[in-house]
Amino acid sequence: MDTSQPLVVTLPARPGREDVARLCAELAAAPPGEVVCRVGALARADLAAVDALARLKLAAGRRGHRIRFEGAGPELRTLLRLTGLDETLDL
Repeated sequence: MDTSQPLVVTLPARPGREDVARLCAELAAAPPGEVVCRVGALARADLAAVDALARLKLAAGRRGHRIRFEGAGPELRTLLRLTGLDETLDL
């Protein structure tokens, strides 16, 4: 695997438990490095989306990854600020 480029993962429009588990497993299998999580396809900025992103952030941190969320809309940005996850936003 080329570690000079970030690992890119994409959150689906309505991420379910299986989606988050699959993405967490992908992070666990990758060598530590930069991870870009594309979140622009999320259908709704709600607590379920925040929960999915928090789980991905925890999984990334456990493996030594630096994760950032790319493509967050204004509503999701607000929720991430309220929950303290805004430091992972790609501004």
